[in-house]
Amino acid sequence: MSGNDEVSSNAARQAAIPVYAVIAVLIPSAPMMQAVHAEEDKVMTLKLTSTAFVHEGAIPKVHTCEGQDVSPPLAWSGVPANAKSLVLIVDDPDAPDPAAPKMTWVHWVLYNIPPSANGLPQGVSPKELPTDTLQGVSDFNRTGYGGPCPPVGRHRYFHKLYALDVVLPDLNKPRKQDVEKSTRGHIVEQAVLIGTYQKNQ
Repeated sequence: MSGNDEVSSNAARQAAIPVYAVIAVLIPSAPMMQAVHAEEDKVMTLKLTSTAFVHEGAIPKVHTCEGQDVSPPLAWSGVPANAKSLVLIVDDPDAPDPAAPKMTWVHWVLYNIPPSANGLPQGVSPKELPTDTLQGVSDFNRTGYGGPCPPVGRHRYFHKLYALDVVLPDLNKPRKQDVEKSTRGHIVEQAVLIGTYQKNQ
């Protein structure tokens, strides 16, 4: 082999190495592809609805401080098979003024709702809550539902339902943050229904 031929052969081998390296990087491993497909196949099934208002629609006056201040009817479906309990939190992130929000006002906290339950009737009383359901304390400093009562502007009210893989201990009338802390690492699925309300001016 001549010197020129040897140089050409070495150059060809060196040029080929990056090509194989690039191909190896571009072709994902089988486990990686399986993980991607598994994530794509995972469908969130939990849904939360109300016959009183549609998602991002106006909440009827009857459910506010300007009306009877009774809780809206809520229904849910698609609770995961491995759920052990449900949590419902209703809060308003636009307080006190949507143009300059400073805090999230908590309107309702329920936890340890049994996964067999599929909703709550309008104006649900403590005695009507599903068996074993426990209540937290809202920012009205009481248990139970407290309806929209925005001082100014149109606020959003987030009705958040969480499916947990555990039953929480009795937290003794906790605040929202106490319940949320206990749910960390245990949320299987979640759903949200947003309603809006503005006081008559």
